[in-house]
Amino acid sequence: MPHFTHPASITFFFHLNTLINMQTTLKKWAFVAFMLAAFTSISAQDDPPTPPTGGPPATRPAAGKAKPKPYAEVITDKAVSKDGLFKVHQIEDKYFFEIPDAMLGREILIINRISKGPAGVRSGFFGYAGDELGQNVIRFEKGPNDKIFLRRLSFAEYTPDSSSAMFQSVNNSNVQPIAEAFDVKAYSPNGAGSVIDVTDFISGDNDVLFLRGVTKTSNQIGALQKEKSYIEGVRAFPINIEITTVKTHARGGAPAPGTPNIPRSSTETVTIELNSSLVLLPEQPMQARYFDPRVGYFAVGYTDFDVNPQGVKRLTLAKRWRLEPKEGDMEKYLRGELVEPKKPIVFYIDPTTPEKWVPYLMQGVDDWQGAFEKAGFKNAIMAKRAPTPEEDPEWSLLDARYSAILYKPSTVSNAYGPSTADPRSGEIVESRIGWFHNVMLLLRNWYFIQCSPLDPGAQMMTFDDELMGQLIRFVSAHEVGHTLGLRHNHGSSSTVPVDSLRSKAWVEANGHTPSIMDYARFNYVAQPEDNISREGLFPRIGDYDNWAIEWGYRLFPEHKSAEQEKPHLNKWVIEKLKNKRLWFGTESNPDDPRSQAEQVGDDAMKASDYGTRNLKRIVPNLHKWTQEPNSDYSNLKMMYDQVTSQFNRYNNHVAKYVGGIMETPKMIEQEGPVYEIVSKAEQKRAVDYLNKNLFATPGWLLRQDIFDKTGERGLNVTANVQNNVLQRLLRVNTLSKLVDAEAAIGTKAYRVPELLTDLKNGIWSELSASKPIDVYRRQLQKTHIAALDQLLNPPPPPTGSSAAMQFMAGPAIDRDNSDIKSAVRAHLVALKNQVTTAIPLIADSMTKAHLRDMSARIDLALNPKK
Repeated sequence: MPHFTHPASITFFFHLNTLINMQTTLKKWAFVAFMLAAFTSISAQDDPPTPPTGGPPATRPAAGKAKPKPYAEVITDKAVSKDGLFKVHQIEDKYFFEIPDAMLGREILIINRISKGPAGVRSGFFGYAGDELGQNVIRFEKGPNDKIFLRRLSFAEYTPDSSSAMFQSVNNSNVQPIAEAFDVKAYSPNGAGSVIDVTDFISGDNDVLFLRGVTKTSNQIGALQKEKSYIEGVRAFPINIEITTVKTHARGGAPAPGTPNIPRSSTETVTIELNSSLVLLPEQPMQARYFDPRVGYFAVGYTDFDVNPQGVKRLTLAKRWRLEPKEGDMEKYLRGELVEPKKPIVFYIDPTTPEKWVPYLMQGVDDWQGAFEKAGFKNAIMAKRAPTPEEDPEWSLLDARYSAILYKPSTVSNAYGPSTADPRSGEIVESRIGWFHNVMLLLRNWYFIQCSPLDPGAQMMTFDDELMGQLIRFVSAHEVGHTLGLRHNHGSSSTVPVDSLRSKAWVEANGHTPSIMDYARFNYVAQPEDNISREGLFPRIGDYDNWAIEWGYRLFPEHKSAEQEKPHLNKWVIEKLKNKRLWFGTESNPDDPRSQAEQVGDDAMKASDYGTRNLKRIVPNLHKWTQEPNSDYSNLKMMYDQVTSQFNRYNNHVAKYVGGIMETPKMIEQEGPVYEIVSKAEQKRAVDYLNKNLFATPGWLLRQDIFDKTGERGLNVTANVQNNVLQRLLRVNTLSKLVDAEAAIGTKAYRVPELLTDLKNGIWSELSASKPIDVYRRQLQKTHIAALDQLLNPPPPPTGSSAAMQFMAGPAIDRDNSDIKSAVRAHLVALKNQVTTAIPLIADSMTKAHLRDMSARIDLALNPKK
């Protein structure tokens, strides 16, 4: 979510988008970058701008051009003027910027947001007040003939050292495009500034301000209707300008590839209030800290031609707030005393937030104070209530000087925590955490499904305010962690022994995962007899979080550059990682069974068994725990579906062991492999678990008393939980990894024929015992044959956008030149022989019909009709 919730989450739009710049050398991450490319912001996808060149000097206007007028004729006594980053003058419906020469050439970050969302439009990029629509970096500079140019800065290549020989060469090859040209209407009275009319630029339609092209395309937004659009206001502040406009666009046009084509009336329009913040970036960028794959930070990056004189190097910089001791306190800081920062990190609470949740949101922010103390700062982060209009009439949640937690009155079950950073250094400039009202539904469902057998307060559909408040506090802390630069650490919980999760003393003292940035929601391993309190069930800021903040925010002033501090940081990380609780497991690795969303403990088989025991306790109580007066059975259906979804998660955690490859990023000073194949014993153990707990029909889920009220069908239930995992085990990618493992480690590998045999022994166990096969198992066996058939006879390759998605997800696997088809064909031949042998030995007529059908389907798979 962005980056909190898991399914279809906005969290991925905001949290994984910056992965594009992180580990470009790690081949498995390429597909993540493509999936998120449509949603990345400039702070993450582009490279820092080339430094200002100053532009050509102003010259006398060409013949026939209007000359600048005297200042008093342009900025008349009717002007309403405001001082700030620039002087802003309003004369009736006209707006002028008076740009000091000192501001020419300075980098300015533009952040475009929704101020008020359009009614009835929630698709694509559109959302709610405060949601970001895009970013740009610009600079103003003088042009010839009394012009001011606005250059839109691309971040392709960058050499920050203006004294290097490479600096001018890079600049010569990267001329920044001029996005707009303004006539100088007048020069400032002191001659050190230029007045330009920005009315048309602000009220018009451009992708520097307001809606980007991709946003319009994905939402089928057409031309601007100027007569229905206007400027709401322009405000000036010391380091920023805030522009608010109301824009009305026609609806229509072709949608973006992959988005629904919704028919639009020729007269349909969409109106949206937009806010654009122009924020001055520091003249001297903050000292960067190079990204380290062993500590989970979001990053920005650029290509630097000057770092490696014999090549080109891509630099990635961790995203961090600028925290520095107050004047005169650096010596105290270096002595190890806690000091206050010059500028603390402050989050303001949206005044529209329901009052009863405000204290919990604030506590989620304040919970991080202890982590910053590890980095040497006290009172480094805090939450405050937003001032009322009476207290500060100029204060606004949309003012880019302030970070905030925004309340979204929405049915969306989500929360997210993005941040905006200086692309030159990674310095976080501001953040807008979004929490949607209906995230409480998600929290209620999670806690009910994972902890209701352990906590009587969760055995109902409406939690009391204290319980829900504490759940909101955990959401707040998680999202704040993202805004501090921290990514999800899906591997953190895998460092905790499963048995420790059942120890009341241990888990209440240490928490069930070392990181609140993990997707390890609650301690579902705990059993009722363990008598563990909420302290041992809830997530909290833990050992990893404290270490990650210390790594990102501890200052080493003796090192004057990111390059100089690299050796020190590397030694520090190596020493710290001797404590396995500080391990970072990426959220984007599809192969490592240690890094999984929604998993707790170091052993998925044991943890899933304990979790399933709790689900088995819930199902008989669903009628009682979901009933509310004067209500239908919607609650019963919803929570039963939650049980099946959770059961599916547990089994997928186990399935990831098959073909698993563990990834532990290391520097050359560290011993041991980076990539390790999951042992044959663990993979076989995983398949055995699935055979016993999933492919053997989970009868505890099949409650006709529930189906009678909800309309569920037992065959659909078992199909939903079994087919997903079976398809995962038998997909080409899984089998290809087994073939690669055999090539790497020989007989120590879990080979494809062994997997196929182990699955067959579980799924077709009735054959050897000559037993009748019931309807649930017959359905599973049909699915098994279909999956094997698809391996031999794959469907035609996709075309168009689907082909592009498949290509970016990874190289295509040549089935014909691997052992996959050979092993599957041999397996089907052997299975057909077993099926044929069993037919005369089984008396049940439906079983006989089924087996004859299976024999025919195997024949067709082995000899498909052309």
